[in-house]
Amino acid sequence: MSQQNSGEQGGPSQAPPTTNSQDQSDDPSPTVAARDTPVEQVSPVLDEVSPSSSSFDMLDEEPAVYQNVHPHWFFCRRADDNTLWLPFSREDSDKLENAYNTVEDKEEVVVAVDGERYDVHIKERHRYAVYWEQAPTEVRRCTWFYKGDKDTRFMPYPEDFSNSLEDAYMIAVTLDEWKRKLDFPTGETVILHNPKLIMHYQPIGLQDEWVSSPSEHTRPRTVKRGVDNISVEIPDGEPEKVDHLVFMVHGIGPACDLRFRSIIQCVNDFRNASLSLLASHYKHAQQEGKVGRVEFLPVNWHSALHGDATGVDEDIQRITLPSISRLRHFTNDTLLDLFFYNSPTYCQTIVDTVASEINKLHALFKRRHPEFKGEISVVGHSLGSLILFDMLTNQRTGLEAHREGVSSDEHQHLNCDSLEKTLTRLGLQQYLPTLQAEKLDLESLALCRESDLKDLGIPLGPQKKILKYFRRRCFPEDCKAETVRLPPGLQVSPQDSLTRDHDDNQSSGPETQQSQFHRAQSVTGAVDYEYFDVGIGQVSVDYPQLAFHPQTFFAFGSPIGMFLTVRGLKCIDPNYTFPTCKSFYNIYHPYDPVAYRIEPMIVSDVDLEPMLIPHHKGRKRMHLELKDSLTRMGMDLKNNVLGSLRTAWQSLSRLPVAALPPVEEGETTLERNIQEAQAPSSGVCEEPELEQTEQQPEIKVGMLNGGRRIDYVLQEKPIESFNEYLFAIQSHLCYWESEDTSLLLLKEIYDKLGVAFEQPQQ
Repeated sequence: MSQQNSGEQGGPSQAPPTTNSQDQSDDPSPTVAARDTPVEQVSPVLDEVSPSSSSFDMLDEEPAVYQNVHPHWFFCRRADDNTLWLPFSREDSDKLENAYNTVEDKEEVVVAVDGERYDVHIKERHRYAVYWEQAPTEVRRCTWFYKGDKDTRFMPYPEDFSNSLEDAYMIAVTLDEWKRKLDFPTGETVILHNPKLIMHYQPIGLQDEWVSSPSEHTRPRTVKRGVDNISVEIPDGEPEKVDHLVFMVHGIGPACDLRFRSIIQCVNDFRNASLSLLASHYKHAQQEGKVGRVEFLPVNWHSALHGDATGVDEDIQRITLPSISRLRHFTNDTLLDLFFYNSPTYCQTIVDTVASEINKLHALFKRRHPEFKGEISVVGHSLGSLILFDMLTNQRTGLEAHREGVSSDEHQHLNCDSLEKTLTRLGLQQYLPTLQAEKLDLESLALCRESDLKDLGIPLGPQKKILKYFRRRCFPEDCKAETVRLPPGLQVSPQDSLTRDHDDNQSSGPETQQSQFHRAQSVTGAVDYEYFDVGIGQVSVDYPQLAFHPQTFFAFGSPIGMFLTVRGLKCIDPNYTFPTCKSFYNIYHPYDPVAYRIEPMIVSDVDLEPMLIPHHKGRKRMHLELKDSLTRMGMDLKNNVLGSLRTAWQSLSRLPVAALPPVEEGETTLERNIQEAQAPSSGVCEEPELEQTEQQPEIKVGMLNGGRRIDYVLQEKPIESFNEYLFAIQSHLCYWESEDTSLLLLKEIYDKLGVAFEQPQQ
């Protein structure tokens, strides 16, 4: 067996070893070299790694007392053809060990680990994800570990092999007999030289003849007993108490960063960053039990859109050109998501998937955490922020839900009417045979467009009557104003405020009248292009409702401002708020090519700089401080030079005009100038500063974030400031690993819980 194959399996195949306690001074090399390979190719390596007899004599100590090894549980992670064994936290490992000691042979016990995001089946030895789809990973109860010559970390042996080693170790310690040799049927040998030196020799792989040196197969592995004797970082356990729940929605494509990781992996990094910041910036609050943790759960909608259910990938592939195949595949898998969202068919799929996934995760979380009483927030990155913005814009409060219930009763009344009665009421009963010949009932007639009625041979006048009738019955609020209906607070340019029906020349209400927030849909929910809300450009779909009211909406690298502008939105009413969400933060990197601001659409007459997000270490980055200092020095120098030039020019311009003043008057003027220059700063000079400080809080940026600032910008790193174009793409994907972004979320969450923020001492 080669070293590589054995390393991937975590040890040799399980077979009872043969224990050989031969003469203590025998060199173990003959046993390993007893193969088809000459001894001289193996002996030098064994002589190099095996200590001499005098070395053993120096290691003679008092007989060791056998103590049971403390097991630690690991789980396997396979990525990029690499197999990694990672430890559970000590708390989770103790829970698994306790369950292992109490479980019966025929009974399966499930233990929740990693913040109850995974379930471990003890008997099956597998770990299953709870909130997302993921292949089960192997779990191992580990006591013995090995590290090869080329390995960077210790790997655990299989449990059966570890038990064999433990039995041999117990006999060696009890009888104080060392240099015991364990021969396995696979040809591998483990030699227990002493309690601190145990080596694992592998056989020479005859099948790997192309290896440069045969000695590479004979280099022994270092064997360690117990997790305390190896260099491994055991993660800290997570607090059981969950203070806040956050759902995170990804943007275009299946990958969320430059390493092409999924939304699950990126959210895991964001969660780990938040746990680290809680331990450093809320240390005393955690010690006092005031702070638990914030749970972040990923929301994946890309797989549903590109799955077999829609078949969109197959349709796109049929029309894709064969050239530059990799680039076209990347475009089809990522950039086309933007066009899919603007399609009524696939937009409905996207919003339904996002809402159903969030509601499903919310119900599952509540079921696993029945004691949770905290608030819930949502985070959207890139296109995900636009999806959440449109969904939150179309959420309904209790009053609006009641109104929709009344509207649904009218739809039921519409279905109760017959086609004959409706046409008789409109005076169009002569067209009844034509419609009956096409098997049209009242519901199907409501779905017909003007072009459909024209194809049936119905004249223009009756067409308009039929369409207007169904508009008034299905969309009564639309017909009251006869204008484009917009959500409250969203305003469009006058040229967009056109009526949809050219026959209706009179309006029953002013053009700025605000109508019902949620747009009612057609009877069967079919897409109707004629009645789009062209003012805000939202696709005419049925936006689903969330099962909760979000506390805060965080947008990362969001194109919301650009999409609203392209949709025809000129400004946002300062009094506008989401129906069910009262806080909104637009967070972006200064070099993010996809991010746009929101505040200029609310406050257009004031040039507001975005709020600078503080560094998580409590200071501004050094290069930004240096830049600000140089800017201030330049402004001061410029003002001083201009002031000196202005004074000199005024002095030169007065000389030819004014006569030479008497000495007494000159002294008086000079004394007056000195007195004015030495006047205390608390006088007239301070008034403009006071006025400026008083005017600063008067700037309002609307109620979208409760009157607080909306746009928050990250500080770029020093290396990013050298070439902003080079780091543009990376800037759009940096939020998942940004500690500054994570700390801003924690501040917003715990400020509302009344928990004070602590800046750690540097």
